Amino acid sequence: MQNRQNEIIIPENPVSHFLFTSTKSAAIWLIIRLYVGYAWITAGWKKVQADNWTGDVAGGAIQGFVKGSLAKAAEGKDVSAWYAWFLENVVLPNAKVFGFLVAWGEVLVGLGLILGCLTGIAAFFGALMNVSFLFAGTVSSNPLLFIFATWLVLAWKVAGWYGLDRWALSYLGTPWTRKSRDGVLPMNK
Repeated sequence: MQNRQNEIIIPENPVSHFLFTSTKSAAIWLIIRLYVGYAWITAGWKKVQADNWTGDVAGGAIQGFVKGSLAKAAEGKDVSAWYAWFLENVVLPNAKVFGFLVAWGEVLVGLGLILGCLTGIAAFFGALMNVSFLFAGTVSSNPLLFIFATWLVLAWKVAGWYGLDRWALSYLGTPWTRKSRDGVLPMNK
């Protein structure tokens, strides 16, 4: 351990270093990223093309889904009371908006993961949708996709190495760098 100005730095273990910091693990993350991205983009694209998600009767699919979740909550199964309240008072009255958000959100998460562009952000929003579906009482592939998405969020620095993040992150900067007139300087200098 290293102590700098009352800060204790705990060294990273070799496994964490390999998985979350080293580009040697990028091939592993590429496989996971492509799998999760494919799952999202195919699910989202089907919704985008469906009338009851984004077409003439947009919101119809969300209304059916929410009503099913509310029925589970009424029976005391799988859906907690606070989430049932959210579904009934926020999602249901805005079903058309949520239909578009879910359909296009799934497509965008899938694209972000497949292209390796802002991988950590795309994985975060994918995990958020997975958790929302789980709270609504839908299991399906959501637990597996949630686990993979949280791993991708943790590995955001290297998960997009074989993708657009390799260039995008260096262009956009990262939270631990700051821009100066002379260029990019590390924050700890």
